[in-house]
Amino acid sequence: MARNVAEQIVTILEDAGIKRIYAVTGDSLNHLNIAVKKSKKIEWIHVRHEEVGAYAATAEAELNGIAVCAGSSGPGHVHLINGLYDAHRLHLPVLAIASTIPTISIGRSYFQETNTIKLFDDCSHYNEMITRAEQVDKVVHTALQHAISKKGVSVIGIPGDVFEMDEIEGAPTRKIFRTESILRPSDDELKRLASLLNSTSKMTVFCGIGASHANQEVVALANKRKAPVGYSFRGKMGIQPNNPYEIGMTGLLGQAAAYHAMHDAEVLLLLGTDFPYDNFIPESNKIVQVDEKAEFLGRRASLTLGLCGDVQHTLQALLPLLDEHHDRTFLDEQLEIYEKVKTRNLSYVEDMGKEDAIHPEFVAHLLDKFAADDAIFTLDTGMTCVWGARFITGTGSRKMLGSFNHGSMANAMPMAIGASLAQAGRQVIALCGDGGISMLLGDLATIKQYNLPIKIIVFNNRSLGMVKLEMEVAGMPDNETDMVNPDFALVAHAMGFTGENVHNPEEVSDAIQEAIASDGPYLLNIFTDPNALAMPPKVEMGYVLGMAKTMSKLMLGGKAGEVIDTVKSNYKHIKDLF
Repeated sequence: MARNVAEQIVTILEDAGIKRIYAVTGDSLNHLNIAVKKSKKIEWIHVRHEEVGAYAATAEAELNGIAVCAGSSGPGHVHLINGLYDAHRLHLPVLAIASTIPTISIGRSYFQETNTIKLFDDCSHYNEMITRAEQVDKVVHTALQHAISKKGVSVIGIPGDVFEMDEIEGAPTRKIFRTESILRPSDDELKRLASLLNSTSKMTVFCGIGASHANQEVVALANKRKAPVGYSFRGKMGIQPNNPYEIGMTGLLGQAAAYHAMHDAEVLLLLGTDFPYDNFIPESNKIVQVDEKAEFLGRRASLTLGLCGDVQHTLQALLPLLDEHHDRTFLDEQLEIYEKVKTRNLSYVEDMGKEDAIHPEFVAHLLDKFAADDAIFTLDTGMTCVWGARFITGTGSRKMLGSFNHGSMANAMPMAIGASLAQAGRQVIALCGDGGISMLLGDLATIKQYNLPIKIIVFNNRSLGMVKLEMEVAGMPDNETDMVNPDFALVAHAMGFTGENVHNPEEVSDAIQEAIASDGPYLLNIFTDPNALAMPPKVEMGYVLGMAKTMSKLMLGGKAGEVIDTVKSNYKHIKDLF
């Protein structure tokens, strides 16, 4: 009996090493669902919301190299959009299968009709429609090859009736190629770079995700030229470990040391980073950028030299051309600033907070302390990103996943689902804001259904904390940022797994250890300080004036208590401004 197109597609995905499809089944997807059921190699992961499926696939793609999600006609595949934007902007290979209405009904405003080509065009490298069985082997192969090679999203639109068609017999089996090319600048370009670096005694290196596989080479470079090394959020887990030259992060989530080192250097070397925050990049010094994507060169800063190459390959060829630099003056100055930053962080950790106002820094510090050396952390966008960035330490084996480029709320719990399935046996800890966990709360049921041992830590500050801070530094009293939350621990119980509320700082350590030691899913609802601020490494006078305006308006509006609580909670930040 001839196979149908759905079964043919599943076979192609099996050959490509796909292990699961994240989706909500229904109407136009049902034949694909049944084809997966017949497969012995691919599992259908029944999420409650397609956005969760797309985020889970994003996490799996980062950990395992490729992943697949799917959505049915109209609303089903529209729900994939947010997660697919995230995967595409993170340069992660995800294939989305967007099933749609029957072929005969296309173009007549049929029930649940969408134009998948227009819909997904802005968040994909490859985006095509299959309308005939003759296309299947070629289009699915091309979509997979695009996702893997170009590092982004591929989308296949398929009318539901095409899944039912008989496959074309004799269609060739096409292999998927995961190439490993050597990519580095020319010899002349490397000599120019070496000459520039050899001529300076004040050099800073700043690394992104593109340098994360080159830890040893980056450390060797820093040692040879006595250069401090900063990193982006995505670069942290790869660059921080075993690196005596590291000075932390800059940007909105970072702190002072990397900011100063980047601005005080004569030469700033950007390695594998497309760091988006122009305000934190200096303008007066010489800047060199190395990236495997030549189109990224110079789009964030004015460059003295821009080179196309894989960071590891480039540094391996560059290191023999560099002179040994012996003067540690600049390096030691920056390391001293970093020590002060770490000392200040320790003071936040030591001050645990109080009942229903537990310091989030203290919580993040304990998670760092008790988590496994190879734990996978997923972080919601917002204040939890700040605490994760500043207090979770890279070990060389840990991973940290988040919506770092797209900046979407509610990503941590869905990414934890994908991480737990992709890397069974590894500890997965989701750092969730109360705003984030609320958005996609229903997929706690997915965690229970597959009994995934995810540890969900809710930083429950009863507000949209980052939005509140944004409004206050702009001189506006926060409005409609308060959250009236359900009892998240009870919600976890209702879903069928353990949940616990933590109100007092003295309870946090034991609660985290108990959660981590448990076998199954576990949710800790920790009542953190709603007035905790996260100040960037450089505080512009506009921020200070904006905050002063906000506090004055609150005082005049009869909210002196809130002003006093904010000052008490952030006296270290405020002290550092003056």
